[in-house]
Amino acid sequence: MSFEPGAPRTASPRDDAVRLLARREYSRAELVARLSARSHSSEAIDTCLDELIEQGLQSDARFAESFLRSRVARGQGPLKVRVELERRGIERTQAAAALAAAEQAGEVDWFELAAEALSRRFTHPGDSPRERARRERFLAGRGFDFEQIRYALERLGHVD
Repeated sequence: MSFEPGAPRTASPRDDAVRLLARREYSRAELVARLSARSHSSEAIDTCLDELIEQGLQSDARFAESFLRSRVARGQGPLKVRVELERRGIERTQAAAALAAAEQAGEVDWFELAAEALSRRFTHPGDSPRERARRERFLAGRGFDFEQIRYALERLGHVD
């Protein structure tokens, strides 16, 4: 590789992918998009990513676990996490498996997470139907399902 002033730097798809993976986990689909944007050929990208997967440097399962932990820390619910994982190229079955594994390992209790998110956002109980609806919309927007929302409202006394 030449570092002459004005000469374009060319890196291999592997160099670019490893540089990205050194910062954080990426899904295969995200890496394909990033490497394509750097004008690497699709054949070179596929070959490179297959090698990285074989070597354990890239894993969609590991990405899903990491992504799930970061979203739980933000107080997001399972519906939103699942949709975001799928948007990032993780298959529906793999996303569901990551969510189930986190629940079984005791890493996340979606009902308690909904209650925590609600208590952080709203300090006083909602006395009116309008306030209750506001809290329900907040939790639904965070990706919690009906049962989790109901639990959080009842637990924190936000119910009439």
